[in-house]
Amino acid sequence: MVVDLIGSCRAFVSVSEAGTFTAGAALARIPQPVASRRIAALEGHFGERLFDRSTRRARLTPFGRDMLPSAKRLVALADAMEHDAQRAKLRPLRLAMPETCTTRELAELDAAARTLDVFLELRQAPPRERVELMRTQEVRAALTVVPAEEGAWKVVLGLAGTGGPRAGSLHLETLRVGRSGGAPRRVWIQPEDDVPHVRDRLFRIRDSVGLRPAQVSVADSLTAAAAAVFGSDDLLLCSPSQATELGLGWRPIGEIRLARGYEITAGLGEDAQRIRGRLWSDIARCLGAEETT
Repeated sequence: MVVDLIGSCRAFVSVSEAGTFTAGAALARIPQPVASRRIAALEGHFGERLFDRSTRRARLTPFGRDMLPSAKRLVALADAMEHDAQRAKLRPLRLAMPETCTTRELAELDAAARTLDVFLELRQAPPRERVELMRTQEVRAALTVVPAEEGAWKVVLGLAGTGGPRAGSLHLETLRVGRSGGAPRRVWIQPEDDVPHVRDRLFRIRDSVGLRPAQVSVADSLTAAAAAVFGSDDLLLCSPSQATELGLGWRPIGEIRLARGYEITAGLGEDAQRIRGRLWSDIARCLGAEETT
């Protein structure tokens, strides 16, 4: 017979402390018949009586007195393990996120995770820094950039500028500097998109349609890029949700379809599965990603 050693020892300790089976069962928060069965099972397991049942009180036998200290240590260790398990469940999961996510979007993601008993500690950083944070184990998981076709999340990119939304695509070739010699319009790439599968593809289109090298440039920050767009006819490479947040009109690029791809990188595979499986749609909303699996 398989004995519930911890449950039986808990009943044994409670009855020994309370002095009767009835009071001991109440102390252990179990019915009195259950306490009796557990102690009987423990006695059968050891082959010796723990209590002298010839009196109304639960008096320990010599064998019971010898076993009581070990039983108390086992129960205390089990209680400590339960406490440690609860603390571990509440320990925040440090997750590196893109800087493109707004405070509200991150707060909504955090709130959604808490309803699932997932406690996040969010840290925003550019793509290369998120990889470094994972390498140095400063975070347990990170949203890393990958080609869009390889990612669990896909964020469509286009060009946004002042002047309100317009129908149709915006072709980069229309940005060529004319003979009038006016100030050239520029396309600003924010740090989140300073990755080969986005940046280099846009550079190749720039060169193929005859734009000047400086007309497609990487900005030092999203703030700097947005400031350049607000003060001119320049354009920002961004997602539709970013354009809406910034109050800019967004259009797809005519010559090429660009998108950010994101995947979860984690030190433990179970962390990646936990985030991807339980928070997929919440992360999609935070990123402004397409709602497809």
